[in-house]
Parts: sequence; C-alpha cells; structure tokens
Amino acid sequence: MSLAFLLSAAAASAVTALLFLLCCPGMLGILQQEGYSGGAFLRWLFRRHNMRLRRLELLSLSHVLLLTLCGLCFSFLAPEAVNAVCLLPLWGMCVLFAFSEKKYALKVPLARTPRMIRLIVCVFVLLYFAAFGAMVGLKAAALAAGVRLVECLCFVPLCLVPLLLPFLLAAANALMLVYEVPHNRAFIRAASERLGASDCVRVGITGSCGKTTVRAVAEHLLMRKYSVIATPQSYNTPLGIARTVKERGTSCEIFLAEMGARKRGDIGELCDMVRPKYGVITAIGTQHFQTFGSEEAIFAEKSVLCARTERCVLGGSAASAAREGDLVEGRDFGAEDVVCTAEGASFTLRLPDGSIPVRIPLLGRHAAQDAALAAALCSLFGMSKEEIAEGLACVSPVPHRLALMRENGLNILDDAYNANEAGARDAVETLRLFPGRKYVVTPGLVELGALEEEKNEALGAAFVGLDGVVLVGETLVLAVRTGYLAAGGEEARLHVVPTLAAAETLLGGLLSEGDSVLFLNDLPDKYL
Repeated sequence: MSLAFLLSAAAASAVTALLFLLCCPGMLGILQQEGYSGGAFLRWLFRRHNMRLRRLELLSLSHVLLLTLCGLCFSFLAPEAVNAVCLLPLWGMCVLFAFSEKKYALKVPLARTPRMIRLIVCVFVLLYFAAFGAMVGLKAAALAAGVRLVECLCFVPLCLVPLLLPFLLAAANALMLVYEVPHNRAFIRAASERLGASDCVRVGITGSCGKTTVRAVAEHLLMRKYSVIATPQSYNTPLGIARTVKERGTSCEIFLAEMGARKRGDIGELCDMVRPKYGVITAIGTQHFQTFGSEEAIFAEKSVLCARTERCVLGGSAASAAREGDLVEGRDFGAEDVVCTAEGASFTLRLPDGSIPVRIPLLGRHAAQDAALAAALCSLFGMSKEEIAEGLACVSPVPHRLALMRENGLNILDDAYNANEAGARDAVETLRLFPGRKYVVTPGLVELGALEEEKNEALGAAFVGLDGVVLVGETLVLAVRTGYLAAGGEEARLHVVPTLAAAETLLGGLLSEGDSVLFLNDLPDKYL
C-alpha cells in the first residue's frame, strides 16, 4: 500500500467524516433534549415508526446502490481512480441528506453549548478514524484477495456508516462523560460555594406544576422592594442554577431557585447546592409519575424541601398531603371566590395580615392559586397585603403558560409548557370563556407512566363541545381520540396530523376572525 494512497485516504477520511457529521444535527438535538442520556437517546431511536432511523436506512441503501454502480461502470480505470470516483456519490448523497434535514428541523433548535461543541468534536474524531480505518483496511483486504473487481468495490462497506451514526453518537457521548462529569461537578460546586458566601436569602420553589409561574410572580412582587436574582425560564436543575449564578451572580437580597425533580434524590441534591431558607411547594400531581411510580413517592421527594427549610409555603394538594402527614405547619393564605374571564382572574387574596380583593391579568383558575402562593412567600419577607395586591395588578403573563396573543383577529392561547392534567383542564376551561369558535391543538400528556392512557382519555373527554380538536403526532393521540369519541365528541370535528407544522396549515383553512385556538403542551421532538 503506497504512501500516496495513505495520504489521499487521510484527506478523504476528513471530508467523509465532516459530511457524515452534517447528517447528525437532528440526532444531536434529540440527545441534547434527552439530557445527554445515551440510553434514553437509543430508546428514542428504536421506538416504533421513528422516521429519522428510516431516513438513515434509506441513505445507507442509496450509498450501496450508487457506489456499486460507479464501481462497476468505471471498473476499466485504475483501482485508485475507481475508489476516488466512488467517494463522489457518497459525499453527494450526504450533502443532499444534510439539506433535506431542514424539512425535519427540530422544534427545539440544537443549542451550540460548550458541551455540545466538545461532543461534536469527539464525534468528528470518531468518524475520521472509523473512515480512515475502513478505507485502509478495506483496501488492504482487497489487495490481499487479488481480485480486481473486489478492489474496485472495496469502499462499498462504507455505506454502512449511516446505520452506525447513532451508535457513534452514543459512544462519543459516553467517552465525553470522562470529562463532563467531573467538569459539571466542579461547576456546580463553585456555584454552591458562591451562593454560600453570599448574604442573600435563598428560596427554593418546587412542585409538580406551576413552579415557573410562582417563581416569575414572586420575582415581580419582590423586586418592587428588594434586589432579586431568579433562575430564568426553566433552569431548575443543578447545572441550570449554576449557570444562573455564573451569568447573574449573587449580589442580591433574595435568590429564587426553581427546583425540578424527575427522580428520587433530585430535590436533596438541589437543597445541598442552594441551602434555601424558605421553600414553596406549589402542588402535587401525576407529572413524572413514570419515573416516580406513585403520587406518594412524588410528594415524598418534593417534601424534602420542607425538611430543609425554616418555613415552607404549601399549595393545593401539597398542603392537604402535608396535613395528613403532619409534616409542616399550615400557612394562613389562599385565593378565594375566584372568578375567571377572558381578560384575567379576580379573587379575594387571604394572607396572615388579612384579606384583600385582587385582579390579575393572568388567565386560568390555577393562575390565581399560583399568585396566592407567590403572595404568601412575599408575606414572609414582610410585604403587606396592599403592596402585594398592587404588584399583582400589573404582573406580566409568563411565556408559554396560557399566555394570550391576538393576531389577525384570532385569540391564540399559548400553553405550550403545560404538561399536567390539572393545568390542562384549567386551560380548556379558559378557552371556553372566549367568544367565537374554539379549537384546541395538542399531542397529549406525557411522563405519566401507567396512568398515561387513563389521563389522556380524560383529556380527550374534556374537549367535547369544542368546534375543533387537532391531535398532533403519534405518541398519545390514540388515547386522547378514544376519550373524546367515548364522551360523545363528533368525529367530524376531530383531526389527526403528524406535526405541529401540519396542524398550523390545517388551522389556516379552518380559522376565521374572532376564533380562538389553544396550543396545549407543545411537546419537544423526542416525544413526537
């Protein structure tokens, strides 16, 4: 094997690795959505009817056909020339595949974080050595066989690389854990030490639903009197809180940390990091039932925050469970006589220093309860009921949490981040308050484990009476459809489409000025 071949193979391998890498953004995005869990990524890959896997199979088959055809058609050339010609259609098909991926763009775009960039470099290195090893090994095997046709077709096995791409991604992700795990621990430890050195009062907010709204409302109220830093969006993991500390610092009087939990031990880990003085548990529901196994286990995990704080505000089902378990003292607060309209909610806010009428520009019955929780937290910081009521009157809607937008004469209710059954019922109740025809677009509810079918059938039943029901995807829509029809829903008003884009196209032909549409739980790509 000549030096010239080795050098050309090295260059060709770099190009081949780069072009195969261009075929990976969609899968890298799913891996990122799965929290860089290789096991979860592979389970997503092999689920039934996964179109990305089918597309990789089609790419591999196309490579086989084109490389074989080129090898046979140009077999009259020198073997090295035939090999070079065979690489051209392989590269060309990779380019076409990469461009066609735009049609399957992720709803949650790939975030080019430092970790993702490191992973991409690792994937490129693995692809390079896989391509170089394959080219050299296959060429050596062809030379040893001494059959000219075999030498002309020796690069055809490279066509299997598309089928191996997901496994190379998972392997690269596993290799990077050697660096990422200690790096993340050091990052989290540094943030924890910085928080510990600060004089700010730290607050933990958790629950099955409503965490982000309570955090946002509490931040709005407290900022009228104190300097506040809060975790943005849904930064409710140790890395999310550490990133908040790095980007926003700890120079404040109050630090609000939203705390999420998908498994046992998560709240304890977050409390170790933040060391909160006060806590808020919004509600206990069936969200993440799949990973916890029971509502009792969910409450046990959330209640860790009570044990780790001096005072803890409990809302709704959390307060009921706490009284039954005698875990913490109750707080004299609540939202009473709630009246919901298409413009917001009004209610009587009850606090330790008395009651006061309140009106908030937030939609849904649950918004009143969330506002009361935030108000109860603010009362712990010495804010009066008058100060709280004044602040609540001008609170801003939280993005993707039943936020109202008016476009082209339409009322659009964006409840994309609503993934719990109680919030879904409130959202549908709110939709019915609007005039004109009413439509709902949803893929159903996820992460409910054994309860998934039951809860999605109940969700479908709640849609009866609406003018149109658009179900998106294939994951849960059968249960929603079954519940809708069993409860008396009309088949003619039911539509099932594969993607959100298809749903929007369908709505374009159905909606007219004055109509209202609810987008309920816009699931990320890994569920659809």
